[in-house]
Amino acid sequence: MKILVPVKRVVDYNVKVRVAADNSGVETQGLKMSLNPFDEIAVEEALRLREKGVAKEVVVVTIGQQVAQDVLRTSMAMGADRAILVRTDDALEPRAVANALKAIVDREQPNLVCMGKQAIDDDMNATGQMLAAKLGWPQGTFASNINVADGKIEVIREIDGGVETISLSLPAVITADLRLNEPRYASLPNIMKARKKPLETLEASELGLDLAPRLTTVSVVEPPERKEGIKLNNAAELVEKLKTEAKVI
Repeated sequence: MKILVPVKRVVDYNVKVRVAADNSGVETQGLKMSLNPFDEIAVEEALRLREKGVAKEVVVVTIGQQVAQDVLRTSMAMGADRAILVRTDDALEPRAVANALKAIVDREQPNLVCMGKQAIDDDMNATGQMLAAKLGWPQGTFASNINVADGKIEVIREIDGGVETISLSLPAVITADLRLNEPRYASLPNIMKARKKPLETLEASELGLDLAPRLTTVSVVEPPERKEGIKLNNAAELVEKLKTEAKVI
């Protein structure tokens, strides 16, 4: 089995993000960038499946500028076998990413696509579902546990009412949730080895892709500051405030 793991370069989750001065987006210049945490979990799960003997090869892929290769090197330092960078300078949306990933899937022919459920920069939670629809593959989203046996994959996923267990035939698309696993740290020897692992760079134009954005950002602003709360002496005062100020009753 070959597993393809799409990954994304995002502002590190420890960094406080600030709105750009022109309100066109968020400031990224000079900020620490890192591998999207949900994608890191997906990489870890793919590596565990390989270590169990379920998979033979783990390939990571990202779509973006040349600097995005750093998250591919991080993934290979964790243990991925090789990497693919689809290079583009376009601002990417889930539709465009799904189209690019479909082109890579058609090229690589993996048995499983394992990816994070969402990226922490836009929180779209859409690319995995779009990719599955474009491929016509079954999908298991928000996976908190995965078991592969007899050509099928069992996914335990978290839903509003608790958990749900589904069985998918391969090939399939899985999106990883936070509780799926705890990603490993890349050791220094593995970081050095990752520099020698194959990293293929493809231009988006080579794959016949149109990645131009279809959405326009009107404005990005900071959320309003929360007003300071007040203390009330009794329930009667609370009811009065709800009636006259909040007007919810």
